[in-house]
Amino acid sequence: MSNPVQRWLEHIRYLAGTIGPRGPTTPEEKKALDYCGRTLVTLGLPTGEDHFLSAGSVFRPHLVAALGFLAAFVIYPLSPPLTPWLAAILALAVLVSEVLELLQRPNPLQWVLPKAPSRNVYATVDPSGPAEQDLVLIGHVDTQRTAKIFSSPGWFLAYRTFSTVAFVSFVWMVFTYFLGAAFGWAWVWPASAVSAFMGLGLLALTVEADRSPFTPGANDNATAAGLVLTLAEELKAKPLRRTRVWCVCTGCEEALHEGAKTFFRVHKQALVNPRAIAFEMLGCSGPAWMVKEGVLLPIYSDRGLREVAMRVAAEHPELGAYPGSLQGGVGEMADALAAGVRAMTIIGLTPEGKAPYWHLATDTVDKMDPKVMERNYRFVRAMLGAVDAQWPTQL
Repeated sequence: MSNPVQRWLEHIRYLAGTIGPRGPTTPEEKKALDYCGRTLVTLGLPTGEDHFLSAGSVFRPHLVAALGFLAAFVIYPLSPPLTPWLAAILALAVLVSEVLELLQRPNPLQWVLPKAPSRNVYATVDPSGPAEQDLVLIGHVDTQRTAKIFSSPGWFLAYRTFSTVAFVSFVWMVFTYFLGAAFGWAWVWPASAVSAFMGLGLLALTVEADRSPFTPGANDNATAAGLVLTLAEELKAKPLRRTRVWCVCTGCEEALHEGAKTFFRVHKQALVNPRAIAFEMLGCSGPAWMVKEGVLLPIYSDRGLREVAMRVAAEHPELGAYPGSLQGGVGEMADALAAGVRAMTIIGLTPEGKAPYWHLATDTVDKMDPKVMERNYRFVRAMLGAVDAQWPTQL
């Protein structure tokens, strides 16, 4: 096991073992960010922080949406013809907000939630020559809750099926409520009981999820934050030739991605010909490069970075790298792309597309595989070298 991988493991042990579960906006997340900040300062690199407020949960906006659909159901029959119109408008507003939420866009569901402080910590590593481009390496320190829907492939499949049926039923509610308000059809409200039932189901799922414990998060995602810290140390000793590297440890990815969104919003104008590589779950499987991810619609990684990954994989067949896709999830690659920064994720999906210990209480330090981590580390270093060797226009 190489020295960089040993240091990488030490970071993981501290984050997931010494600190443990690190929910968004919790004191434990703050401890993890403090640790990352101290580590970067100790390296003598230029460092900084981005401060922001977070709702602290990915589930709470959907809880608000469920309450909104149920409120529309209750309001509809109270005092026609006024309340059917009010119910239809409310249901439409909630539906549009829910779509925006699934697309990781700002929406009213987030506005009504209480907020708590969090932050990012970062450092920059200058190249040995003139800086011609920027590369952002990003990994989040926080961990997700261990909701029942993540407990097994069967539960996750059932959740995805329910989500699809529920979404269709909410679209049906909006469509029929406007028709009912316009034409006074009596059958509309009883027929919408199916949508109300789905709203109750969504409410139950989100309440259960938001009350479940946080995972220790060794693989997801102490591996990413630890890798960012390890690369910062390695790159300081041996910088790239023409690429300035931003090493970013973010907060609140497992909430509403406020950390990554804040970083790219604050720093986008300072970035020159930027690319971003996000890290996810690199302790148990991989290396894989992300082709696409998404919940509602597919989000594709940057084509140029995918081509670099394919070339690196071909040049280093001993690493066994392969393309991967994540269904039912969105990482920080999506935030970079939304900000207009070309991005890709290097992730530890299995060849079958499974994410080991994803949002499970069993995501502990003892599951880390140093041999896998060695391959992942070598692939990442080869990727950085390949990106640095390319002129910005060639990517």
